[in-house]
Amino acid sequence: MIGIFHQQIKSIPCLIIVDAAKEKEPLPTLTYFHGFTSAKEHNLPLAYLQAEKGYRVILPDSMYHGEREAEISTIKKQISFWDIVMQNVKELKFIKGALDEDNLILDDRFGIAGTSMGGITTAAALTQFPWIKAAGVLMGSPKITTYAKTLVNSFKKMGDLPVTDEMIGQLYEQLQHYDLSNHMEKLQERPLLFWHGENDSVVPFDHSYTFFEDAKQHYSDQENIQFLKETNAGHKVSRYAILETVKWFEKHL
Repeated sequence: MIGIFHQQIKSIPCLIIVDAAKEKEPLPTLTYFHGFTSAKEHNLPLAYLQAEKGYRVILPDSMYHGEREAEISTIKKQISFWDIVMQNVKELKFIKGALDEDNLILDDRFGIAGTSMGGITTAAALTQFPWIKAAGVLMGSPKITTYAKTLVNSFKKMGDLPVTDEMIGQLYEQLQHYDLSNHMEKLQERPLLFWHGENDSVVPFDHSYTFFEDAKQHYSDQENIQFLKETNAGHKVSRYAILETVKWFEKHL
């Protein structure tokens, strides 16, 4: 029986999806980050399918989301987008550390994936942690500095931004540190899957696709990097994407 366990990991509200009979055993483990304005519960279908294959799946709530929802304005949450991404990366280290303390990761088989903001988090985390063994980016951008500039420009067109140009400059500087497109050497040929709908109007399709075209030149085994695109898909993960992601981690994690 697949169980869903609610747990605080280092004060981060998480759902743990795992075969209930193996809850305390070391297992290959996937942490999956949700998208902007979403919450951990929204990724239960993928987590269930992955757990059926013998994995432990961790679904955390990001800052200002789900159980961590705060009484802040919509604009405040929007301009906190990159703070949330960077906080996710820091919290991934806490999650991994807590699992290591309890000896719950089998043979260091620890992967990460995510949707939209969660996919952006995944790409950013690959620049920081060599212990990530496999990754999946679903409609996310690995070109985070470029994407940040796109978002800032669209905000400026909508009206005054409640931040100064100096603060924006500091943000770009911070993001360089997490920008996978500027640190491709940190991939180290680790298994990396992209899925993106060609009609995505939120996160540009070409960010992930052009990155993939460059990144695959750095892989001696082309089976370790894959790009799945859906012609008529927009900014919503399809069942096909979910099933292919589960297959990817079954093969590479």
